[in-house]
Amino acid sequence: MNNVKRLGQGVLWRFCAVVLLAVASGGWVAAQDSGGQSSGQDQKQDQSQKPAGESPASTQPKEETKITPRQAEELFHSVDEILAFDSKQTGLAVKKEVKRKLTSREEVVSYLTKNKDDKDTQRLRRSELVLKKFGLLPRDFDLEKLLVALLREQVAGYYDPKTKTVHLLDWVPMEEQEPVMAHELTHALQDQAVGLDKWMSRGEKDLTESRKNPTAIDIENDEVDNARQAVVEGQAEAVMLQYALAPVGRSIVDSPDLVDEMESSMTNGTPDSTVFKDAPIFLKESLTFPYRYGLEFEIKLMQKGGREKAFAGVLANPPHTTRQIMEPETYLSGERIEPMRVPNFKEDFRNYKKFDVGAMGEFDVAVLIEQYANQELAKWLYPEWRGGYYYAARVKEDKAAPLGLLYVSRWSSAEKAEEFAGIYARSLAKRYKKADEVGDAAGAATAEAAIAEASASGKSRSGESPGAKSGADAAGAKDAPAKHNVFKVVPLKGRHAWSTEDGTVVIEEQGDTVLVSESLDAGTTATLEREVFAATAAK
Repeated sequence: MNNVKRLGQGVLWRFCAVVLLAVASGGWVAAQDSGGQSSGQDQKQDQSQKPAGESPASTQPKEETKITPRQAEELFHSVDEILAFDSKQTGLAVKKEVKRKLTSREEVVSYLTKNKDDKDTQRLRRSELVLKKFGLLPRDFDLEKLLVALLREQVAGYYDPKTKTVHLLDWVPMEEQEPVMAHELTHALQDQAVGLDKWMSRGEKDLTESRKNPTAIDIENDEVDNARQAVVEGQAEAVMLQYALAPVGRSIVDSPDLVDEMESSMTNGTPDSTVFKDAPIFLKESLTFPYRYGLEFEIKLMQKGGREKAFAGVLANPPHTTRQIMEPETYLSGERIEPMRVPNFKEDFRNYKKFDVGAMGEFDVAVLIEQYANQELAKWLYPEWRGGYYYAARVKEDKAAPLGLLYVSRWSSAEKAEEFAGIYARSLAKRYKKADEVGDAAGAATAEAAIAEASASGKSRSGESPGAKSGADAAGAKDAPAKHNVFKVVPLKGRHAWSTEDGTVVIEEQGDTVLVSESLDAGTTATLEREVFAATAAK
């Protein structure tokens, strides 16, 4: 779902922004509470009286005040000092001076508005409709309105790679400015090392706007920009936390408790970040993905290969999927997953007009499972992902027809494919006003009956969620996290179909592959089934 993620993250990428202010302030306070003090930072000492990990934003919201010209001058003087710190931490050389500018909230919003073109608007609309089709946004949700509101609430500073300028925001409290600069100046060093605009643009190919029929390699490379953004933001987060810990001689490599605390701040927001806290799951996860998972990725690389591996090394040899970011061991081991064969989209969808197409990566399925079931189940199942793509289209002669969708996913085993099929089937009752299963599947209970049974039983004696069964000893449950129960969902085997207000939904499992067809005509669905499962059988 790269086009979808590209919208939320792409808006922020214009700035290389620190999205979650709580991370910067919380990290700084945690370091100060440990007893460390750094030179030239006396103005922060009132923070040391707060409990460890409590950020200023975690108290009652305060009236916004702007920093004074004198304070701004002090900040400008500290830029070179912090840049030198960042260079030492990353091993990335300072090649030239970084310009600096004090910027108002109005200027930030104006910058966004001026740099948004018609293509951005079209992509936003496309992404919004596809998200709604997958059930990841409410049908009456206004995505553009939320993204603008999030920027006004969450952005704490930014580096503009076009003007080579770090922007300090005049409403951010003084005690939070230096950690923010440590983050943003890391982007300046990255820019001087590889040229960020060019480096990031290598993953910006939009398969929807291309007239070319998407290939297996196109799908495989569709997550490149998401993986690269996670590297860029993960490095900056790592340096920011190193800056906070430096006064007490600690490092993020030996401070897992602090890292967990920072990730919690990113995931949950702070009491005054109301727009973020009220956002749908997919948007919160998408916007925090490059920071949260990127930080974990960088820490793992630092542990395994030191500074060189984690900074210059990964910029020279970047990951290309969200799986490699979420599971750094797959990047470090050089894991190679065979690209999925794809159908002839142009021929199979000849009666449709292409609307959107792209990869459905490991991050996407993690959020789908969290949305459709729960986070614990998502953490257990998403590592079993082995590939996926979607193709959305509209009937050419009927503008009022619902958006049609093909979604194909591949898993580590037939068992895991059946489990994902069961979870996806479970979502239909939430996404459609009516979803009545039609026909019978020999040898398997219908998903509708399984869901009804699970819902009626409520939570099991062992505390499992509805629709899930204990399965700690189940085949394929390798590397299950120790801190939660392992789930085995009610599997869905074979082919099932449902009648909904938007047409027919088909979920079909064969071996390690699951095909989903929504709101497509029967002939198109049958053609796609033959092609997809013929490719599966031929591998």
